[in-house]
Amino acid sequence: MHHRHTLAAVAAGILLTAGIGATIPAGATNTPSPRSSHQATALVVNARWGGHATFDRLVIDVRGAMPPVTVHQVGALRYDGSGHKVPLAGKRFLEIRFSPAAAHDNAGKSVYQGPRLVKIHLPALKGVALTGDFEGVVTIGAAFDTTPVYTSFRLHSPERFVVDIAHPVGCRA
Repeated sequence: MHHRHTLAAVAAGILLTAGIGATIPAGATNTPSPRSSHQATALVVNARWGGHATFDRLVIDVRGAMPPVTVHQVGALRYDGSGHKVPLAGKRFLEIRFSPAAAHDNAGKSVYQGPRLVKIHLPALKGVALTGDFEGVVTIGAAFDTTPVYTSFRLHSPERFVVDIAHPVGCRA
């Protein structure tokens, strides 16, 4: 008996769903109006850095909710999509990957205000590059002369992803 009631409930749910779907006009689209339009994907909008007494800091600013972020040491930095090597001086590299994220708005216009490729003269951090804004993934690369010893964390209000790279005490930029 219980099985019949469950089957009847499932059938009623299917019919109700089909009936609701049938009331939407064929030409209707699911395009939000300009008033309700919003960017659901996090936007990577800037990268900045600074030198401190015992560490260099790289800060990446994000508009919207912070997406999942991974940081990996890689042998070389490559541009996403093309695979071409990033011409950034350094012997060791970190790849910082935000996904899902974009560095452009819904119209395709860039919202990223940070450097595309820049040499930096800090004790540890030697360069930063935007290496990708491709298929829902934004990638930023950082260059170093030695293997970086780093910690990473998130800060909120506004959203930021931070990478602190240790260097010997007393070094100043």
